[in-house]
Amino acid sequence: MAVSADTIKTSLNSNNLGDRLRAVNQIRDLEPHIGLELIQIAIGDSSARVRYAAVSQMDTLGKQDLPLSLTILRGLLYDPEPDVQAAAADCLGALKLHDAFEDLQKLYQETSEWLVQFSIIATLGELGDIRAFELLTQALASDNGLIQTAAISSFGELGDTKAVPLLMPYCTNPDWQVRYRVVQALTRLGNDEAKSILATLVNDEVEAIANEAKKALQLV
Repeated sequence: MAVSADTIKTSLNSNNLGDRLRAVNQIRDLEPHIGLELIQIAIGDSSARVRYAAVSQMDTLGKQDLPLSLTILRGLLYDPEPDVQAAAADCLGALKLHDAFEDLQKLYQETSEWLVQFSIIATLGELGDIRAFELLTQALASDNGLIQTAAISSFGELGDTKAVPLLMPYCTNPDWQVRYRVVQALTRLGNDEAKSILATLVNDEVEAIANEAKKALQLV
């Protein structure tokens, strides 16, 4: 049986955590403009689990009102729960909210949470803001391999060919997953220097990387 918006609203205000979590999930079945209204109740919930479940829907519901979404997600970047902060960063990129770039940059510099830093760097590629180049360069030098890998991917999405010489040292990285991401990034960047590096990766000892490099050279 379909659940009404009024029933979901009542459940969102329940004292029972399970009811509130179910209600957040049920918002997916509503019209987006109604969903956006109700999701704001969940975003203010006392439980981090509810807030996380709610903000994770903002990449779709937020399209209904981008200025409002910008305000909501900016506030969630300073949520006490790192998972919620990370999800908010993801949504800012998905919604292409360029006005949040300085907020993301500031949080990256201030937080000690690697998950939040990772989400910021990963979302910068999707955001597609050229101002991200310097921050991605900083992330590429991180001692956290996951953040490094996210920076490589985001450089590819950003599309600035000045990143090619920065990526070159990573084509011999001992971690094959890093090399694989380099191939993907260079394929997107696609200039002559990128092609030259890709030509060396067709001989990589990992078959998946070699094959990806071969396919890339046919595309770029």
